[in-house]
Amino acid sequence: MGQDEVGTMRALTAHREVMDRLIEDHGGRIANTAGDSVLAEFPSAVDAVMCAGEVQKTLGDLNEGADNKLPLHFRIGIHVGDVMVQGSDLLGDGVNIAVRLQALADPGGGCVSHEVHRHVRKVTSPTFKDLGEQQVKNIDEPVRAFVAMLLPADSPEQPSALQGSSLPASRARPTIAVLPFANLGGDQGQEYFADGMVDEIITGLAHIHWLTVIARNSSFAFKGRTSDIRQIARELGVRYVLEGSIRRAGDRLRISSQLVEAETGGHLWANRFEGSLADVFELQDQITEGVVFALEPTLRKAEIARAKRKRPDDLDAYDLYLRAVAHMYETTPQGREAALAFVERALAIDPNYAEAHGVAAWCYLAKTLWEGGLSSDHRESALLHARAVQALQSEDATTLAHAAIALALATRDLEAALELIDRALALSPNSVHAHDHGAVISTWAGRYDRAHALADRALRLSPFDPLSVMAFAAKAGAFLMQGQYNEALSSARKGLQIYPNHTPSFLIAIASLMRLDRATEAQAMAHEYMNIYPGYRILKRWPVLEHFCDELRGAGLPE
Repeated sequence: MGQDEVGTMRALTAHREVMDRLIEDHGGRIANTAGDSVLAEFPSAVDAVMCAGEVQKTLGDLNEGADNKLPLHFRIGIHVGDVMVQGSDLLGDGVNIAVRLQALADPGGGCVSHEVHRHVRKVTSPTFKDLGEQQVKNIDEPVRAFVAMLLPADSPEQPSALQGSSLPASRARPTIAVLPFANLGGDQGQEYFADGMVDEIITGLAHIHWLTVIARNSSFAFKGRTSDIRQIARELGVRYVLEGSIRRAGDRLRISSQLVEAETGGHLWANRFEGSLADVFELQDQITEGVVFALEPTLRKAEIARAKRKRPDDLDAYDLYLRAVAHMYETTPQGREAALAFVERALAIDPNYAEAHGVAAWCYLAKTLWEGGLSSDHRESALLHARAVQALQSEDATTLAHAAIALALATRDLEAALELIDRALALSPNSVHAHDHGAVISTWAGRYDRAHALADRALRLSPFDPLSVMAFAAKAGAFLMQGQYNEALSSARKGLQIYPNHTPSFLIAIASLMRLDRATEAQAMAHEYMNIYPGYRILKRWPVLEHFCDELRGAGLPE
């Protein structure tokens, strides 16, 4: 300012316009500005880091094209923490820490707290330098800081940690944009409902860890436009587009939505929801829940189909992982062997691929539980991969659920396993596998009310999922332990309808029949089971069934 007040103010105004626009584009809100500083909040740490990267890159380009000899360079600090709201402003230690981190950054760079680094380290492709714990002004406890290692200007082909956000090529995630829903009824009063619903859908999809969801502000730029879906997808750089419409007739609302694969323009899924305006927000929640629950398996299937279209010699870790997932859901031992073969190839490429470790943990657990015995080798392999998920601090709910149940069976540390389930549910409250696996572990831990609640929720979320056998088995085991043998038998048989060779369901059904004094039926069922798994022997270390060894013996099962 001392050398060129007018030029500096002109440059500052231009830079602020860039920052304001990019903050809005990434879903941020500017809380305060003072001189050359900007305080903004974002929906997530990832949004903040992505925005910071684009800000520094765009301002760098602006500086290179500036006529003045004093280009402006900004520092950025990012922290995740609680704040106090006063009007539109934000106050508190959360803000103070971000300010102190900013002071630790290089000009044109950024510095993030440990909390931010934990959230973004697997979602961005960062080069961060750990500065260790820093004692900063007005903050009682030391703050662990990570500075973004910016590369020289002559290395544009290698972006810095704050110059964009992408996953390693070995696990590039699918991307989706949710477009504003069209208001077909012409009632402008329903715009808020349609827009609010799209906001909720975006938020719900954001809980799916393996899916990248385009921010609201970017997709809403197409509101009212009639561009071709494939063109919109190209502009947004997404693989899938969700579009829809809303129509009002009296006190009734009809919502239609469809998922489109951008590359082909083909519709992958479509549905229609109807309800009364009497409780418009409850209707909005129901529609949002229905869309999100339906989209996750649909998108997963589309990704698996895409991977299968690729040449076998052109598969990366992500493609191999998807092929493993496809076989993981098959109800045969051969399917699990095929899944393990693919997942081992994925882990050879990327040993730190937490989701692949989760699939491996599940497959070895299934071999242990469902194929008639508790092989120590399979149990140890399941535990090995579960420990890898823990060490990698996965934030994928399904992966955590697979690790939790493998840990529970291998170590009987049920409290630690339930902590993983709680973490999975916190990350994705609608994860069907966190619910059904959590139900089984809760039954093993003697928490029968919670087991029933989690299992019922899992069955509502995804009634046709192949792994819903877990929810039925959890309920069957809980009923058995509660002395409700008819209910246990009914739930076990429902599980067997989904997975005819499911060992726990078979054994619970046999034990229930014996407790109901229906020995002839129990013996017939035991004979059927032994034809499937002739190597089975009664083991006293089975969770739940360890209390019913006499009944299994009485039905004719060998020791």
